[in-house]
Amino acid sequence: MMSKCRVVDLCAAAMATLACTAVSASALAQDFPVRNVRMLVPFAPGGGADLHARTLGNALSKEWGRSVVIDNKGGAGGGVAASTVARAEADGHTLFFATHPILAINPSLYRKLAYDPDKDFLPVVKLGETALMLMVSVASGVNTVPELIKLAKEKPGALNFGSGGPGTTQHLSAELFQAMADIRLVHVPFKGGALANAALMSGQIHLQFDSAYPGMRLMQAGKLRGLAVTSKGRLPMLPDMPAMSEMLPGYESVLGYGILVPAGTAPAIVAALNRDINKVLSEPAYKKEMESRAIYLDGGTPEQFRSWLGTERKKWGELIRRLKLSVG
Repeated sequence: MMSKCRVVDLCAAAMATLACTAVSASALAQDFPVRNVRMLVPFAPGGGADLHARTLGNALSKEWGRSVVIDNKGGAGGGVAASTVARAEADGHTLFFATHPILAINPSLYRKLAYDPDKDFLPVVKLGETALMLMVSVASGVNTVPELIKLAKEKPGALNFGSGGPGTTQHLSAELFQAMADIRLVHVPFKGGALANAALMSGQIHLQFDSAYPGMRLMQAGKLRGLAVTSKGRLPMLPDMPAMSEMLPGYESVLGYGILVPAGTAPAIVAALNRDINKVLSEPAYKKEMESRAIYLDGGTPEQFRSWLGTERKKWGELIRRLKLSVG
C-alpha cells in the first residue's frame, strides 16, 4: 500500500507540473508569436477569401513583427485545409482562416468528413461576414425579384441556377430562395463561382447567387443585373438595391469568416490571438478597406463566434435535411 507521505509527494509533483505548464503557456502568450505564423486558407489563390486572408495576414505581420505565411489548400469543400489544421501543433502558430460553411454546413451535408468540426478546433474570433447578391443576365428581361418569382411560377423547373459547387453558400442561398418563394429551380453546379458567373453572362444559366463585391463589379461593368442582396437589410454601398427580406420576410444568407486554431491550444495563446486580431479589426483603415469589398467586420470573443456557428449550423442543417441534400 502506498504511504500517505508518498501520496502527498505525488500530488505535490503533479500540481507543480501543472503550475509549470500554466506558467510556460502564459509566458509564451506574452511573447507570442515566437516564430513565423502559418495561415491555412481553404481556397485557391486569387479569390475573395484569399484576398481577405492576405490582407489580415499583412496587418498581423505588422502587429507582431513576424511573417504570416498564407498556405492555400483548396479541395473537399474546405476539408483539405481543415484536416491539415487539425493535425498541426497546437501552439498558436497555425491558424485556420475558415469560411463558416466548413464548420456549420459541411457536418450536415457531407456523409463523411476528414475532420471533426467540434473536437478538432478552438474558435478564436469571428472576423466578419459578407452578403451575397442575386444576379440574372442583362438579356433576361427580369428587373426585380417579384418578376423572377412570377416567371419561375409560370415555368416550374424551366429556370436553372448556377453555383460554385454543391453545399456552397451560393448553392444553399438559392435553395433557401426557392423554398421560401415556393418555386422550383434546377441546380447547375460549377467548379467555382467565377465559372458560374461566366455561364450566367453567356446565357447558359438563368440566375446565380454570388458574393456582393464581385457581383457589384460585374453589375457596374454592365455584364450582369443585380436584383437583391441576401443580408438582413440593404448594404450601405448599394442603398438602392433591396434586400431579399423585403420580398421574402425572414430571408438571410451571409458568408462568415473566422479564425480557429487546433484543439489543445493553450487558453492564454487563444486569448492573445483574440486580442491582437480584434485590435486589427478595430483599425479604421482596415475597416474601410474591408467595407470597400462589402465585408462587414465583427470581432468579439471566441464564445460569441462559437455561438454564431451553432446558430448557423441549426439553420442550414434543417434546410439540408428537409431537402435531403448530401455530398460524398
